[in-house]
Amino acid sequence: MNVSLWCPLAWTDTGMRHDVRLTLRGDVIARIECGVEAASADERLDSTLVMPGTANCHSHTFHRTMRGLGGSGGAFWSWRDTMYGIASRLTPETYRVYARAAFAEMLCAGYTAVGEFHYVHHQPDGTPYQPAHAMERALADAAEDVGIRLTLLDTLYLSSGFDAPVESAQRRFSDGTAARWAERIEALDSSLDGHSLVRVGAAIHSVRAVDPLSCAYVAEWARRRGRPLHVHVSEQPRENEDCLRHRGATPVRVLADAGVWEANATAVHATHLTDEDVGLLGSAGATVCLCPSTEADLGDGLARVGDLLEAGTGLSLGSDENILTDPFSEAQRVVAGEGLRTGVRQAIPVARLMGALTERGHASIGSPAGALAPGRPADLVALRLAGAHLAGVPLESIPLFLTAADIDRVWVAGREVVQDGRHVSVDPGRDLDEIGRELRRTR
Repeated sequence: MNVSLWCPLAWTDTGMRHDVRLTLRGDVIARIECGVEAASADERLDSTLVMPGTANCHSHTFHRTMRGLGGSGGAFWSWRDTMYGIASRLTPETYRVYARAAFAEMLCAGYTAVGEFHYVHHQPDGTPYQPAHAMERALADAAEDVGIRLTLLDTLYLSSGFDAPVESAQRRFSDGTAARWAERIEALDSSLDGHSLVRVGAAIHSVRAVDPLSCAYVAEWARRRGRPLHVHVSEQPRENEDCLRHRGATPVRVLADAGVWEANATAVHATHLTDEDVGLLGSAGATVCLCPSTEADLGDGLARVGDLLEAGTGLSLGSDENILTDPFSEAQRVVAGEGLRTGVRQAIPVARLMGALTERGHASIGSPAGALAPGRPADLVALRLAGAHLAGVPLESIPLFLTAADIDRVWVAGREVVQDGRHVSVDPGRDLDEIGRELRRTR
């Protein structure tokens, strides 16, 4: 069955276009016509901008329960201790409910795909779940429930620090060896055949948590199977200092020597880089995923965005700890951060930011969506343009002033999942509040 939508503005694969009819056939875009009047058969989306659904390329969904718990002072490393406490309380049952609510919140903000950097694999004592993959299936089921594309970036985590055994809450993160990680992820991959919106990718937690030989193993696994590979890189200066002391090189160089950096690879954060690091990522055609709200919250610093783009690195964006669920705000913070770092106004072109939110972002997590073009998945969002904050803004600059509150309707694979800014079947506020309180209880 065909559905035709008409809107006054659309951000297509060829840029901003006026008076656009989008014909959807099942789960794909069948046809796009620009400069046409609305027909009687069209569903009119008046006063809206239609664009591809955005990609959240780095999320730790359970961190959403920590929103507002940061307090004042402290640093990344003390924040991490609080996070471990919450991770130790997760169960498959609570995780499914909580993830469903967090994913619904993402959809209401305009995200239609999420890359979940997932490492809470086992029971708190490190024992595998029976039946297997209980935590992974909780996430996959939650994504299918609400209708968001999920790339489960299944993460290898072996050490509490350079060559140190896992401790405390980290026991449930570890498979013990890279080979056992591969066995588990391959079994997981085949067990999710019925989840049409879910795909499996790979992740290396960090050079702190994975030794170079195991990094190489994961990189080869992802390369052979054509899967996306993500890794936390140089988020904090201490990580670089420790890596230089233990490995004799920066994290980017260690991962380069392990064969990690290729076009399928994404470096998450990449905040504290040397000139050589920037060149290594750029020459490999890798992607950098920035998470500006998190990087500000944790005091990480500002990445060398302009230098990375000039070197040939792709750009994607993520919500990471999910203290903010707003793809447009994340993009705007990239521009602001680069201006603060360099003293240059609006140093990142709007088209590049839109690419990070859409085409390049989706590609970095292996999602087929990300463009309004015939034959592409019918993943799209309609944003209201009636807000006073958009009055007088030139069309080409509108993305710099949009917010998640402007979201009106969202479709994923041709299915409408958000209407009038609300998810069609889930009340995310209720579940986020109830389960969040439970997870924050003192042990």
